[in-house]
Amino acid sequence: MTEKVLVLIVGAGPSGLAVAACLGEHGVPYHIVEREDCSASLWRKRTYDRLKLHLAKEFCELPRMSHPSDAPKYITREQFVRYVDDYVERFNILPRYSTSVESCEYDEASGRWDVRARDLADGGGRVAEYTTRFLVVATGENCEGVIPDIPGLRDFPAGEVVHSSSYKSWKNYAGKRESWWLGVATLAWRLHMILPTMEWKPPWLSVARCML
Repeated sequence: MTEKVLVLIVGAGPSGLAVAACLGEHGVPYHIVEREDCSASLWRKRTYDRLKLHLAKEFCELPRMSHPSDAPKYITREQFVRYVDDYVERFNILPRYSTSVESCEYDEASGRWDVRARDLADGGGRVAEYTTRFLVVATGENCEGVIPDIPGLRDFPAGEVVHSSSYKSWKNYAGKRESWWLGVATLAWRLHMILPTMEWKPPWLSVARCML
């Protein structure tokens, strides 16, 4: 059976939760679905242990709720996750977790979005269908880690090939003396500073086109 909703939010990361909180405060009914089994999954599952926000906490707040006054200026990953949990509780946000949106199609005649999603909690067997007037896509720009198909990569003889989103701690690389990194985005530079302090040989960096 198709469920009719006014606003459907796809993604329970910081952006999706912010939209939900603001709509709720104004009495606008909404549904929020999330593919993972938790909110802010990138922060919980794809960030490294020593991560801190690059900006001061006042620039990293969600609407209608500040960080605790006793929080440091640059808060840690763990502190941000706690902040998100408190945010969800304060605004009574109830995401429908383990729900993966498979398709969205706009119906010109009805002026509504027809959305098809799959319930992953039961093995993906149950399909949920929604019809909504407003669709908010808040899945994030970095929700999927992509390793380019580089010639010879699959036959790389030196060891493991991983995406930076899989990096958690320098301890996983203890005893390894050398590496090649492709790209010099923020995480690459931070690891370039962290790992040598752990008695690890500085890596080789390969720049594709520009530094991000």
